[in-house]
Amino acid sequence: MAFLFLFLSCAIGFGQFVNLNESDFSKADSIAFSYKGHSLKNPPLLTYELTKDLTTDVEKFRAIFTWVCTNIENDYQSYLKTRKKRKKIQKDRARFLAWNESFTPKVFEKLVAEKRTACTGYAYLIKEMANLAGFQSEIVNGYGRTPTLLLEENDPPNHSWNTVKLDGKWYLCDATWSAGRIMLDDSGPRFEPDYDDVYFLPNPELFTKNHYPLELELSLLEELPSLTDFIVAPVIYKEAFRFGIAPILPEKMHLEVLRDVNTSFELKIPEGLDVKKFRLALNKGGKDVEVQPKITLLKPGKIRMEYTFNRTGLYDAHIVFDGDKIATYVVKVRRN
Repeated sequence: MAFLFLFLSCAIGFGQFVNLNESDFSKADSIAFSYKGHSLKNPPLLTYELTKDLTTDVEKFRAIFTWVCTNIENDYQSYLKTRKKRKKIQKDRARFLAWNESFTPKVFEKLVAEKRTACTGYAYLIKEMANLAGFQSEIVNGYGRTPTLLLEENDPPNHSWNTVKLDGKWYLCDATWSAGRIMLDDSGPRFEPDYDDVYFLPNPELFTKNHYPLELELSLLEELPSLTDFIVAPVIYKEAFRFGIAPILPEKMHLEVLRDVNTSFELKIPEGLDVKKFRLALNKGGKDVEVQPKITLLKPGKIRMEYTFNRTGLYDAHIVFDGDKIATYVVKVRRN
C-alpha cells in the first residue's frame, strides 16, 4: 500500500492554480457560448469544435468547462437517489469506489438524453470531454461542505469533482458548483443556473476548505487535515475563492469565548489586498450588524482580526470583505 500511495503521489504531483483576476478567457468563453444548446450525442465532435481554434491547454479546457457549466442542469432528484445509494454502501470503501465507477456510465446515458444530472454526471462529462481533447482527468469522490450543506461524522460521501492535467501540471475543478445552485422553496427543488468560474482551476489549499477527497492524494496537497478537522472547520463561501482569502485560525467553526476579552481571527490573503475592507458581521438571532474589528498585518499575506464581544449570547460571526461573506464562525460568548 505504501508503494501504491507513493506511486500515485508521484503520478499526480502537487496542484497548481490559475489566478482568474490575471487571466483572459474571453475567447474560450465566447466559443463555449456560441455552442449553447448544442447536442451531446456526438461528444468527440462537440469537443473538437470547442477547442480547435484555441492554442493553450488551459484555454481549451476552459471552453469545455464553460460549455458544461452553462448547458447542463443540476438534477436534485438524481442527487437524492445517488445519496441514498452511497449511504447504503458508505462503510465498504472498495465497494463504494467500484459502484461509483460502474454507475457513472449509466448517469451519462441520461445526461446525453436530457442534459440533466447530479455531481457524478458533471464530473463524468468533464473527464470524458477532457480525455477527448487529449488531457488526463480523474473523477474525485468525497465530501462537499457549504453553509447550507454541513456534515456529520457518519455522513456518506456526497460530492464528486475532477482533477485535470494541463501543460504538464495537475489542477482541480468543480463544474457542479460552478453551474448554479439548487433552490428549495414551496414549489419544490429547482435548479437556478448561475455560472460562476470560481471553481475553475482554483487554489488547492483553498479548495480543500470545502472539498475533501476519499483518495487523499487527489487533493493535490502534500498534507491534508483529517476528515474530522474538515467537518468542524469554519464554513467558507464562494467569494473566498473570488478574493483568494482563506481562514486559518480558529480552526473550528464553533467557539466559546469570554465577554470583554479579545477574540481573534487569522486569515491568509493575497498580498496587496486592501485590508481596510474587512469587517465582521454579527448576527444574534436577528439581522446582521457590521462591526469594525482591529486589523493587524502579521506578515505579507497574513492578517489578524480582533474583536471584543461585550454581551453574552450566541452569535453567527461572518468575516466580510468588501460587503461579501467569506467565512462563518458560531461564537458562544459567556461571562468571565
